[in-house]
Amino acid sequence: MGDEISTLMNNNKNKMILLRLRNNKTLRGNLNDFDIHLNLTLHDTEDITENPPIKLGTILLRGDNILAVSLPTEES
Repeated sequence: MGDEISTLMNNNKNKMILLRLRNNKTLRGNLNDFDIHLNLTLHDTEDITENPPIKLGTILLRGDNILAVSLPTEES
C-alpha cells in the first residue's frame, strides 16, 4: 500500500467511512484498523444497501472485497 493511502487511512481511524463491496453491498462503519492488503476492522458497522439498515456490529472485512472507500470530508 502506498504511503499516501496509509496516511489517509491512519488519519481516519475511529471515523465513519463508507465502503462499496464487490457483491454490490454498501457498508458504513467506524474504522478501527487496517493492514497493507486493505483488510479492515470496523465497529458499529451497518449494511446500508437497503432500507432499513442491517446492524452488523464489529466486522473484519477482507481487502479483496472492497471496490471503493469513501472517507469523511474535512468539514465532517
